[in-house]
Amino acid sequence: MPEEKPAAEEAPKDKDEATPAPKEAPPEEAPAESPKAKTPSEDQSPTAEEPTGIFLKKPDSVSVENGKDVMISAKVNGKELPGKPTVKWFKGKWLELGIKSGARFSFKETHDSASNVYTLELRIGKVVLGDRGDYRLEVRAKDICDSCSFNIDVEATQDSSGPVLEEFKRSGDAKSEDAGELDFSGLLKKREVVEQEKKKKKDDDDLGIPPEIWELLKGAKKSEYEKIAFQYGITDLRGMLKRLKKAKVEVKKSEAFTKKLDPAYQVDKGDKIKLVVEISDPDLPLKWFKNGQEIKPSSKYIFENVGKKRILTINKCTLADDAAYEVAVADERCLTELFVREPPVLIVTPLEDQQVFVGDRVEMAVEVSEEGAQVMWMKDGVEMTKEDAYKARFRFKKDGKRHILIFSEVSLEDGGRFKVLTNGGQCEADLIVEEKQLEVLQDIADLTVKASDQAVFRCEVSDAKVTGKWYKNGIEVRPSKRITISHVGRIHKLVIDDVRPEDEGDYTFVPDGYALSLSAKLNFLEIKVEYVPKQEPPKIHLDCSGKTSENSIVVVAGNKLRLDVAITGEPPPEVTWLKGDEVFSAKEGRTRIEQRLECSSFVIESAQRGDEGRYTIKVANPAGEDVASIFVRVVDVPDPPEAVRVTSVGEDWAIIVWDPPKYDGGQPVTGYLVERKKKGSQRWMKLNFEVFTDTTYEATKMIEGVLYEMRVFAVNAIGVSQPSVNSKPFMPIAPTSEPRHLTVEDVTDTTTTLKWRPPDRIGAGGIDGYLVEYCLEDSEDWIPANTEPVERCGFTVKDLPTGARIIFRVVGVNIAGRSEPATLAQPVTIREIVEQPKIRLPRHLRQTYIRKVGESINLVIPFQGKPRPQVVWTKGGAPVDSSRVNVRTSDTDTVFFVRQAARSDSGAYELNVQIENMKDTATIRIRVVEKAGPPMNVMVKEVWGTNALVEWQPPKDDGNSEITGYFIQKADKKTMEWFNVYEHNRPTHCTVADLIMGNEYYFRVFSENICGLSDSPGVSKNTAQILKTGITWKPPEYKEHDFRMPPKFLTPLLDRVVVAGYAAALNCAVRGHPKPKVIWMKNKMEIREDPKFLITNYQGILTLNIRRPSPFDAGTYSCRAVNELGEALAECKLEVRVPQ
Repeated sequence: MPEEKPAAEEAPKDKDEATPAPKEAPPEEAPAESPKAKTPSEDQSPTAEEPTGIFLKKPDSVSVENGKDVMISAKVNGKELPGKPTVKWFKGKWLELGIKSGARFSFKETHDSASNVYTLELRIGKVVLGDRGDYRLEVRAKDICDSCSFNIDVEATQDSSGPVLEEFKRSGDAKSEDAGELDFSGLLKKREVVEQEKKKKKDDDDLGIPPEIWELLKGAKKSEYEKIAFQYGITDLRGMLKRLKKAKVEVKKSEAFTKKLDPAYQVDKGDKIKLVVEISDPDLPLKWFKNGQEIKPSSKYIFENVGKKRILTINKCTLADDAAYEVAVADERCLTELFVREPPVLIVTPLEDQQVFVGDRVEMAVEVSEEGAQVMWMKDGVEMTKEDAYKARFRFKKDGKRHILIFSEVSLEDGGRFKVLTNGGQCEADLIVEEKQLEVLQDIADLTVKASDQAVFRCEVSDAKVTGKWYKNGIEVRPSKRITISHVGRIHKLVIDDVRPEDEGDYTFVPDGYALSLSAKLNFLEIKVEYVPKQEPPKIHLDCSGKTSENSIVVVAGNKLRLDVAITGEPPPEVTWLKGDEVFSAKEGRTRIEQRLECSSFVIESAQRGDEGRYTIKVANPAGEDVASIFVRVVDVPDPPEAVRVTSVGEDWAIIVWDPPKYDGGQPVTGYLVERKKKGSQRWMKLNFEVFTDTTYEATKMIEGVLYEMRVFAVNAIGVSQPSVNSKPFMPIAPTSEPRHLTVEDVTDTTTTLKWRPPDRIGAGGIDGYLVEYCLEDSEDWIPANTEPVERCGFTVKDLPTGARIIFRVVGVNIAGRSEPATLAQPVTIREIVEQPKIRLPRHLRQTYIRKVGESINLVIPFQGKPRPQVVWTKGGAPVDSSRVNVRTSDTDTVFFVRQAARSDSGAYELNVQIENMKDTATIRIRVVEKAGPPMNVMVKEVWGTNALVEWQPPKDDGNSEITGYFIQKADKKTMEWFNVYEHNRPTHCTVADLIMGNEYYFRVFSENICGLSDSPGVSKNTAQILKTGITWKPPEYKEHDFRMPPKFLTPLLDRVVVAGYAAALNCAVRGHPKPKVIWMKNKMEIREDPKFLITNYQGILTLNIRRPSPFDAGTYSCRAVNELGEALAECKLEVRVPQ
């Protein structure tokens, strides 16, 4: 009678299929272990693993014919991911398929927004044998990562199998399958042809490896085969080696190079790199090339010779060095590529705002972190290019790390917002262009001169660059021997020497480019000399003369004052000058007296403020005397304003205040000019172009959070003063808005707890904290509750009078000051509020709370009530056992904690929360469960045909949980290998069908509850024997033979020599009954569950597979077989050689 083969022997040996459990001992010695993970069902094929983690559908392992297309798909649950996933496909362990994306490998990713499911697809076109192997899909999303593996098997086409099968047939014409004989002669003939075709095809088979890889393998050393196979994703290493061995191609070694350049190099910009090549003959000439051009030695390129090594060092790599490099020795060449990585260009010094006038030269400069970096200039969002520079009036300039935009003569159209962009940042600035306004600082004065004297017309304007023309009676004046025209700084002069009567007229100065003219008149004074023979008293010829005369002259500080006083008298009088009451007689110096015939001059060079005063001239001769007084008033620009300070700031504004200057320059101060700048900058920006008369100014349009400085100029009729001392740096910052949602959280007899939310607007100044204030209902005096701001949005005000009605308010505080207050709408009565106790039982505790034995129990149950209630836990009316249960109670919740739960912790617990005579109670039911015991009295009740009825009784211990079902298995008495029959069987009996006739079966049953299957099964005490129909079995009348024997090795272990990196196997055969226990040892140390070793036992044939052995794996290996009758030992030596 043929024996039944276990399903495990019939199933294909695929890694995705389940393997059967090892053979069992007799029923009474059945191991107590859960079978779900180890024993598949006999009648079911292995099923795919249930999706876990983020995968809704994992990729399936496939088998595809060579040359056809294949598509692998998977689905990912987007609800488990925090964002869009990053998908990577790998072949083997590390080879990423993304680098092979192209004609054969394509990837697709779709997203269903309705179900939030990502569908991932990998498509391989025209697969080759080199594509077979293990693959892996990896999905990442922030800190979540999951992966799964699958296999692709590529099968060769089976075109020649048909003719062979046609020859494998019986001879004769009979239709019966038993008639005729097999025609082996035809089969053998055909087999020779098929073998030749297979051999030819096998020789032509290249395993799907591209030709360039074969050429690389042919030129490589044997020790590099594994590295190349790993690099290019070749998984069939054994087939590749056979193919290389059969090719028998002589590897053509390089005659010139013993070590070539790497395929590519990478270097950061600014760093140096070395390209190293090793040649076979140090006397051979060598040349280096860059993009086909020979490289000559320089400070940039340095050549070095170290033995047989030739080194090219490239210093300070730039983007121009990103090129293809080549080294030539004799007729051989070696190529590589150099990639220069450019670091991000950061902005070190950004653009600054500028305010200029039309026609000025403007330079907008920005400094970046790298020299030679590329930057983009934009104006009002539009890129500025060199092509536009020819049309517009600007140009670009690079000065090391500085990039400059230059306007030679700026116009109104050039104003706008400019932006500079780099690959590492950007900056912006405003260019404000205004029309230039020319101011007249000193007008031309009318002149009255005598013949042969000098006439000087002088004027001063605000711009030193302004040119102009002089006109006389509308006709332009040209320079000559007598007429001199000069322009020094802001001063324009017209000097006429040896004045003649024809020089009299109206003279005008017209500045170029301005609708402005300055006019004055030249009067010619004719002097008539009459002879008076008699004496004449002296006479001073001024507008006002005599002792009571008054005459006033105003001179601008820094200008020259010349007082020419005409004097008459006969004989010529003696002249005396006095300043105040002191006689002044100096003839040289800044202040001096010049005497001429009939004229005395008092000259002051560069008038100063101390020159102001009353000057008196006295003339006397024998005929009499005359006196005249002249008051000289020196006017100047005022002193700078004083005490410039910022009194208040806002979000984008500031109030600036200053004191008037102590000295107004002799002229009333007409107003002030205000400027500001960012701290650290050197460019000041005017805030007003029209003079501001008040001493308080509000500056606007500032950026919150930026430090500014201010200064003020005073203006009078003479000009503008020097700038004042800069104000202290200040920052425009606004107080926050008022806090929101101010509410009362709790009230006691002496305290009130408030809570609120942060303000809607905080600003750049941030918020330092909050101040709480309160006042009595009938009072207006606010009392601070805290002196230091509190950071959190809550505060408890203490020491309040009981029974008082108090109003509370909260203000936010930052560097800008206090915000608007948030005030409670109604006053709060300070009185304890009695709140009835109430237990807020969580929803999951309203039903029985189930935990497993050994797990912790941690229950947090909130409650409410005022004042603080008393909390009591009880079980069955008695307090809980403090040695088992830890209870912690706060003002708002109570915690019930058991570190390791036991069955005794099950039961109903009562929680009592009580305040005086008010009470609330809750019941929490806890059940601690564990695995159930094995079923009782498993028996085979009835056998009919190929069916058997198995019954049992429930287990004595249900693990404190309901029995949810039973798990039934069967085993043939001969093999004692267990196979699944039923899962989750609810009744305590079952009918097992489709048993094999002639076999005898044992049955075992596991109990199942909420914790899983029981640790041990209940095994049937009798067996079910399936008899053949019409045949009855009679027990033998002779004495049964004793087949027991001690272990004996039929085939011993043999010494082996293997190559490192290639799988090795040690084989032997053993016999013994009962089945012996096999122990493998290395150097007399037992080999346990090591992933490097795989141990198999197939009907006494023992195999130890060693995965990719290394020299460390060499040694003495032994196999020991032990049963109750004895033991046997086999040994061998394993030598692992490393290929040279």
